Amino acid sequence: MMLLLRPRWPAAAAIAFLVLAVPALGGWAPLSTADETVSGWFREFGRPQPGLIDAVRIGTDLAATVPYLVAGAAVTVLFAVRRRIGEAWLCGGVTVVVPVLWSLMHLWLLHPRPEDAFVVVTSNGFPSGHSSNAAAAAWVAVLLLWPRLGGRARTALVAAAVGFALVIGLTRMVLLAHYPSQVLGGWLLASAVVPALALAVSRSRARAVAGTS
Repeated sequence: MMLLLRPRWPAAAAIAFLVLAVPALGGWAPLSTADETVSGWFREFGRPQPGLIDAVRIGTDLAATVPYLVAGAAVTVLFAVRRRIGEAWLCGGVTVVVPVLWSLMHLWLLHPRPEDAFVVVTSNGFPSGHSSNAAAAAWVAVLLLWPRLGGRARTALVAAAVGFALVIGLTRMVLLAHYPSQVLGGWLLASAVVPALALAVSRSRARAVAGTS
């Protein structure tokens, strides 16, 4: 059992992603200026605080690719063992599809990261992989846990999920690993993919059940 959003919600996120991607990748001056301004502020903020930067480097790894894949695989296996097949398909799909999409975009879409960053990353930066991973994990948690909770527990769940995604995105900007537009792109990518996968899994399971009845 999982929370299912109407198709218009992931569709809106996908459209927003494209609306952001076109000017970002096209070097639209106002967006580029905003990116550089915010990154410049974080550069000046971080330089005199190496201890804080070291702590942020540790925190940002919560959404790095390896922990994301390991956690996703573990949860997928757990659901499969418990014969909760729909949840297993969703977790497995999100674990594979989200990093594949942003990795391909890093290969094909030219959008450099900020200069003089506090971490060394050589690939293109749109969209942010860490932000995509964090938002994807947050979405999965909300979609799977929402039907099992009620009242204040749902509010706490959403707050924790949104907070996690926001904090990871902030760490990427603090470290100058990504521009704000790249972080926003990661959030939008996950917001389009995860609810869409949930709908696809639910419909596939419904057809399978109907076919065996």
